[in-house]
Amino acid sequence: MKVGRGWRLLVGLALGAALLGGTGAALASGPAPRDGAVALADLPPEARLTLALIHARGPFPYARDGVAFGNYERRLPRRARGYYTEYTVPTPGRRDRGARRVIAGRGAGGDPATSGEYWYTGDHYRTFARIRE
Repeated sequence: MKVGRGWRLLVGLALGAALLGGTGAALASGPAPRDGAVALADLPPEARLTLALIHARGPFPYARDGVAFGNYERRLPRRARGYYTEYTVPTPGRRDRGARRVIAGRGAGGDPATSGEYWYTGDHYRTFARIRE
């Protein structure tokens, strides 16, 4: 795990995340809701922080954040290779990256920071919920 400036920023944003509301209990580690979507306020606080870092274009706490997500499970809409990128959602109490991720699409403008296309998985790609911001 690469810990540095990005991690300090992530921790520093914790106070700001509290302003976003919601407890995140519904998606702390369980499956996606039946409608396949989740409100931003219902995400775990760490997922809201990760999304804030995506919007800010980093810096990210993990070296693998921002790498291409292959969508090999074909659970997200089919797009060209390299369209999706993945970002780690830290799991309290875990020393590794854990199973939680935010996946970002590039959108019409080609920028994950502004695309509006975000999915949350709490179970390492078995289920996805589209994030409604």
